[in-house]
Amino acid sequence: MADLAVTGSTGALGGRIARTLADLGVEQRLIVRDAGRAPKLDGAEVREVPGGYADPAGFREALEGVGTLFLVSAEEAPDRVAQHRSAIEAAREAGVERIVYTSFLGAAEDSTFLLGRDHWATEQAIRETGVAFTFLRDSFYMDFIPFFAGPERTFRGPAGDGRLSPVSRDDVAAVAVQVLSTPGAHDGEIYALTGPDLFTLAEAAERLSVHTGKPYSYVEETIEEAWESRRPSGAPDWMIEGWISTYTAIADGSLDQLSDDVEAVTGRPPQTLEQTIDAHPELLEG
Repeated sequence: MADLAVTGSTGALGGRIARTLADLGVEQRLIVRDAGRAPKLDGAEVREVPGGYADPAGFREALEGVGTLFLVSAEEAPDRVAQHRSAIEAAREAGVERIVYTSFLGAAEDSTFLLGRDHWATEQAIRETGVAFTFLRDSFYMDFIPFFAGPERTFRGPAGDGRLSPVSRDDVAAVAVQVLSTPGAHDGEIYALTGPDLFTLAEAAERLSVHTGKPYSYVEETIEEAWESRRPSGAPDWMIEGWISTYTAIADGSLDQLSDDVEAVTGRPPQTLEQTIDAHPELLEG
């Protein structure tokens, strides 16, 4: 049986990690909600847990015999931390020896970016088990920068002149693969994963305009205006509040951090905004 279990292999980040591990000849167990959606990879066995992290018995059974668990954070939900705690406890009961978790750069009990508080609580839950851990504290994904601008190619939000250094999912995956393929070598490490440079959203608009030949812009909103512009989405208040906190976290400097951890772990520098788009032109679609 595989000593490594990977969650999230049907998603963008977990899928990258699972495919690269397979290319390296690393045996792995893919834990998925729907086996029919799991990637078909050499050396990979699939375990279906329809209830996901919220099914502790099923998750625990799927982890029997596993030494290392790659735990990708669950989708945004009011009970996200409860789901994580359930999965972490199931892992401990199954005898998992280490957990590699996708956390957030600004993870803190009082994180301005509200979902950063979920990541902090999850990190604490992992620490409490006593198992070895590695936390990958990702900045916002570089891949999402064009998405933030939307089809109108306009960034709107209360981000002010705050700077951030997003990281590409390719780089996060590369770090995760290195950590997972050398079990034990990164125990206890907390990696801050950022891109190679810092920029404001206004500067992001300028760079996208130059790189794509299409006009991008940044429009500053007050918090009240941000609520008004997002209410028509029909999203619940907790979700809209989380969206807005993305921008307020940039504004207050929470994400004004630059790290060389990507290069230190992988041996190569992280991708720039332009390199990420060139590698994935589909990011500009729509």
